[in-house]
Amino acid sequence: MTPAEDICTEAEIRDLVHTFYGKARADAQLGPVFNSQVHDWDEHLATLSDFWSAVLLGTRRFTGMPMPKHAAMPNLSAELFERWLALWRATTDALPNRALADAAQEMAKRMARSLWYGYQLSRDPSQPLTELRPA
Repeated sequence: MTPAEDICTEAEIRDLVHTFYGKARADAQLGPVFNSQVHDWDEHLATLSDFWSAVLLGTRRFTGMPMPKHAAMPNLSAELFERWLALWRATTDALPNRALADAAQEMAKRMARSLWYGYQLSRDPSQPLTELRPA
């Protein structure tokens, strides 16, 4: 694995987050979900940039807890998680920095799977978990 400092810069993370969430907000499936939940996009984008900095570079600026926030959201589905992953992949595939793209794609798959499992368990822990389809 590439040392974290060689993967990308903070500016690349910020650009990725802003580009992706600009697309997600405009997306027919994802836009309504995000726009109903996020009331201050500037603050949310800063938080997401801190989150991805922590994931990709090991910084410690992010202190939130994504699982409870996602579990509390109404009407999430495997299809929405899969759409998020597909849009994330399309956005990262366009990056010139392949180390960043590869690391961000791998981490996004892990996170989407974890959040989807957590969401299902929060709804009905007695039901078997369903998998996300590969992006």
